[in-house]
Amino acid sequence: MGAAESVPETSIHEFTVKDCNGKEVNLETYKGKVLLVVNVASKCGFTETNYTQLTELYQKYRDKDFEILAFPCNQFLRQEPGTPEQIKDFACTRFKAEYPVFQKVRVNGPDAAPVYKFLKASKPGLFGSRIKWNFTKFLVDKNGKVIDRYATSTAPMSIEDIQKALEE
Repeated sequence: MGAAESVPETSIHEFTVKDCNGKEVNLETYKGKVLLVVNVASKCGFTETNYTQLTELYQKYRDKDFEILAFPCNQFLRQEPGTPEQIKDFACTRFKAEYPVFQKVRVNGPDAAPVYKFLKASKPGLFGSRIKWNFTKFLVDKNGKVIDRYATSTAPMSIEDIQKALEE
């Protein structure tokens, strides 16, 4: 259980996902930017710290070819039950999120979003590829390759590899 699934894609830029309004977004749009991809939830014990620091991080690096891609997920104790509109309003109103919030996805199991299958195959966690909880973070370089994976408890502002990735 938790073994990394093999995927043919070699870059996150090969994926198309849906934004919170259901519109397709080709992730090739983010070529040349460092990305922090996060599965988010509004009713989690880690929500306050993570959303607050994601906004701070975005403010700090947004003018330096950095983007946060937030993917709501309801797989962990149903902690993201809202509609796409409610989720976007929560992130943008309460936490002033200016980064993209995409459509709700599954991150584990056979119905996991293809982009998450790629992320997990690229950087399995300590105990396999399975995502353990909300706010697991993947840092992706400007070429779409996964640099590292960070646990829920890793505060976004403590991820020092972002600065290094931006300088490369």
